[in-house]
Amino acid sequence: MEFSPRAAELTTLLESRMTNFYMNFQVDEIGRVVSVGDGIARVYGLNEIQAGEMVEFASGVKGIALNLENENVGIVVFGSDTAIKEGDLVKRTGSIVDVPAGKAMLGRVVDALGVPIDGKGALSDHERRRVKVKAPGIIERKSVHEPMQTGLKAVDSLVPIGRGQRELIIGDRQTGKTAIAIDTILNQKQMNSRGTNESETRLWHN
Repeated sequence: MEFSPRAAELTTLLESRMTNFYMNFQVDEIGRVVSVGDGIARVYGLNEIQAGEMVEFASGVKGIALNLENENVGIVVFGSDTAIKEGDLVKRTGSIVDVPAGKAMLGRVVDALGVPIDGKGALSDHERRRVKVKAPGIIERKSVHEPMQTGLKAVDSLVPIGRGQRELIIGDRQTGKTAIAIDTILNQKQMNSRGTNESETRLWHN
């Protein structure tokens, strides 16, 4: 059987296309929700998932894998779990949860994943760091050397607090714990603004 020049040309073209054709398959490990409640979803079928890995539910909600067990995986849901129900598909992302970090975060309002929700646009000039990292040792840490003024005379005079220090505020309900924290936060803004003005004044006089 003889082929016309046109048929031969088409055959050559098809052979060339088939030779250079590569199939790119993306295989995702899929699990299903066994139960959900109180912000925790139990998922079956994610056998190769890593601790701290981000997953995505069928509704678009994301979560982090924390409790790895033989039968299922405990997923902490980022956001509301009302859109998640038993039997929903859950897909691995293959990436460990990380968030933006750096000075670009100062003064911004973000969600649990570091996405801005204050309407001021995207973050600029920021790095990303994993949520779960090994804490540095005592020797490697910088000592607490700078005081932090809370604005409350009783606290600042009797129980001085340093920047970077952890402090527990404990007490009964409706005793002003939240008010102390809010007053401390607001006072930091005043102290930082005052420090900036003083440094600018010194530079001007020098």
